[in-house]
Amino acid sequence: MSESLPASLPALLDELERFGRNNDATIAERPRRMLNITRDTGQFLGVLVRATNARRVLEIGTSNGYSTLWLAAAASAIKGHVATVEVSESKLALAAENFMRSGLAHVITQIHGEAGQALEATPTGSVDLLFLDSERSEYAAWWPQIRRVLRPGGLLVVDNATSHAAEMAPLVALVAADAGFTTCTVPVGNGEFLATKGGGMS
Repeated sequence: MSESLPASLPALLDELERFGRNNDATIAERPRRMLNITRDTGQFLGVLVRATNARRVLEIGTSNGYSTLWLAAAASAIKGHVATVEVSESKLALAAENFMRSGLAHVITQIHGEAGQALEATPTGSVDLLFLDSERSEYAAWWPQIRRVLRPGGLLVVDNATSHAAEMAPLVALVAADAGFTTCTVPVGNGEFLATKGGGMS
């Protein structure tokens, strides 16, 4: 079975980048902005998924699905799956259309709902890699559930670690104080905060 990616994916990613930039340049209201990750962050996520053999990926904050597609392309190559959580109905629909166009819809499960509730419903130790790109003011409150759902050896990746360092500070402090995690911040895109849960592969 070929591990090659859909031929349409590069063009779709280019299109979504342009759409995100143009949309966010003209719209001030945060709920209507795409707030996509940068391309180099997408590439970085793809490498992390493959390098850690993360077959069970959970994304908090789908938006229009741009970051999801980077995760899904990598997960598909290792026979993995991505579940992605979004509260906005309009963004949910927009992402669903993009997933169908990408040829990767079969490895993506969309979850419509509030992130905290979605995390509570996620089984303990069932996530290999969790990508967090949502409401930063809520991160610290979600930490106990994030910690619970990650498997031993699992990886947390959080966007905007340098671009919004002050907003990220409460979560970073909680994770850094947890002896069960090893952390670092990588200067890719808007900054990525990484935390790996102690323990080997399950």
